[in-house]
Amino acid sequence: MAKLAWDSVGARFYETGVDYGVLYIPVNGLYDTGFAWNGLTAVTESPSGAEASPLYADNIKYLNLMSVEEFGGTIEAYTYPNEFAQCDGSAAPQVGVSLGQQPRAMFGLSYRTRIGNDVSGVELGYKLHLIYGAVAAPSEKAYATINDSPEAITFSWAIWTTPVLVSGYKPTSSITIDSTKVSPTNLATLEDFLYGTVSTDPSLPAPASVIAIFAGALTVATPTAPTYNAGTDTITIPSITGVIYTINGIVVTGGVVITTDTLVKAHPAAGYKFPVVTDDDWLIVFS
Repeated sequence: MAKLAWDSVGARFYETGVDYGVLYIPVNGLYDTGFAWNGLTAVTESPSGAEASPLYADNIKYLNLMSVEEFGGTIEAYTYPNEFAQCDGSAAPQVGVSLGQQPRAMFGLSYRTRIGNDVSGVELGYKLHLIYGAVAAPSEKAYATINDSPEAITFSWAIWTTPVLVSGYKPTSSITIDSTKVSPTNLATLEDFLYGTVSTDPSLPAPASVIAIFAGALTVATPTAPTYNAGTDTITIPSITGVIYTINGIVVTGGVVITTDTLVKAHPAAGYKFPVVTDDDWLIVFS
């Protein structure tokens, strides 16, 4: 066993920065569409709970009961995706018209922070942060006159979360992936989910899928197109292991009768992935 040493060359690690923000709007529990979040300036993670409640017996501290840990935080940015408006309590009855004090939609978020050291600087690696079940609190917006020292308005939202289920573990609202410790191939697979590919939309995979990715346990499933019978106005959904089909976010199987133009989307089930080049949505034109 070697003697301890401090501040060795290459061992002076630090974290900095925030970028690659992506907003995900879930539909019926599937975070299947992502939107780039430009102008992200800070994400502050603020866990709470996990506080000890001591119990005493036999004239000694008998044990500590720990309260449930919760995940919250703050998002700061110069701007936000249009799709975030519904998460900020706004509704748009007409284009360019926004109503406040509306119901706040739940959302997911991913962002990246840099890992650096004294040798490679900030190019050493990065961490991917995945947030599930988030809800934004009302935020203050301070508008001020333009003067000789102009500043852009910074928006800020406090968020809290509802944990999602993870088989074999307690429910969680956050996952962190360290690029310096995982397989580059598996990391690239996750980033194909998060940021999309030439033929698939960006999505936030469920925790079970994230774990499967880094266990190297994903199976490739190839979706095939549904068929349409114009005589009966029926879409027939294929039955393929590892593929989930939805219409307007609702999982569909078998035959589906339509009355208007309909978009059918395919999603990989937990533990599956699609080929990088694949077709995962089809517009069925009603006739």
